[in-house]
Amino acid sequence: MYNKALAGKSLDEVISELRSSPNYIKYEDLPQNYINAVIAVEDHRYREHGAIDIIAIARAIYTNITNFELLEGGSTITQQVAKNIFYIENSNPIPRKIAEIITAFDLEKNYSKNEIVELYVNTIYFGDGYYGIEEACKGYLDKSAPEMNLQDCTMMAGVPNAPSVYAPTINPELTRSRQEKVISDMHEYGYLSDKDSQKLLNSLDKYYENENFSNKFFPY
Repeated sequence: MYNKALAGKSLDEVISELRSSPNYIKYEDLPQNYINAVIAVEDHRYREHGAIDIIAIARAIYTNITNFELLEGGSTITQQVAKNIFYIENSNPIPRKIAEIITAFDLEKNYSKNEIVELYVNTIYFGDGYYGIEEACKGYLDKSAPEMNLQDCTMMAGVPNAPSVYAPTINPELTRSRQEKVISDMHEYGYLSDKDSQKLLNSLDKYYENENFSNKFFPY
């Protein structure tokens, strides 16, 4: 599967095409609060491990076995980038997971951590037909990704976990619940102080009263 994925184009060529999209946003143009929120909720050890996270994998196996169901996957941000770029449509889980891991090692070898998280936020699905943070911001918030405030950053970081559930056009109450999880993780992993996290949580009532999360932007 890995060889087939790279048979037509190299990894560099595929990524160059992604970066040529008019909606592609560079790492340095994204709010740091958004990057922090994504890492906190998706892969809090991202900057400490390589392509895979043995600790996360072990934790996922333990959780799934003890609960007799698939509750955690253990994938790193780098593995998710590999999946989003090459294997998103493949439904065969074991070969796909192996191919993801091989591709993840290639990504970690050839690209920096900042570049990989940049690829991640530009390729993840946010629901309502939006791929990447720029399309999603234009659609849900009627603004460009670099314009996100702290409330926006924490809300948008939570959506890709389950877009059919957490997209703000579907159920804002669940969107908010997921956002509170993001804020909690940011606090736990040192991105927000006690005071700032509580202030942010207290601001959500007004945020959801004032924001109209309509599908404003149609990329297709």
